[in-house]
Amino acid sequence: MSVRAAVRKEAQKDTPSSVSDVETREYVTLTIAGQWFGIPVLTVQDVLGPRDVARVPLADPVIAGSINLRGRIVTVIDMRKRLALPPRPDNKPGMNVVVEHGGNLYSLLIDAVGEVMEVPGDKYEKNPATIDPLWRDFSEGIYRLKNQLLIVLNVEKLFEVGETRSN
Repeated sequence: MSVRAAVRKEAQKDTPSSVSDVETREYVTLTIAGQWFGIPVLTVQDVLGPRDVARVPLADPVIAGSINLRGRIVTVIDMRKRLALPPRPDNKPGMNVVVEHGGNLYSLLIDAVGEVMEVPGDKYEKNPATIDPLWRDFSEGIYRLKNQLLIVLNVEKLFEVGETRSN
């Protein structure tokens, strides 16, 4: 056995079995209808303030419309509708978090953007049985933090075609 292989084997003995035990993860925090969500920071392309949204006739109800971002047409997804939450009061504009999916840009219309939060991997938990079944479909898991529950959204699953409950 080479010295390099022996060192690698010895290092593996001291390494926790799960990467999440030692790594911290970074999330952009979002607020939607008072609930705190997080999406991995590396999936976020841009964060935009309130924008005029052009309605798209006959679009799926979760599609709020489209915006122009530096010459590109970006589809806006209303996260309140996607998560079957009550509509936003008309006088309060939302914010936009831009992500990429399948080579296209999409804006997730949310209530507010928080900060980039670094969370220890050992605080991660799988979805509890009590979480809303629809949210469970879109969630990777949760973090129980001081007086807050951070639900981690799986951005890829938000784009899967499926039924959403109507309010």
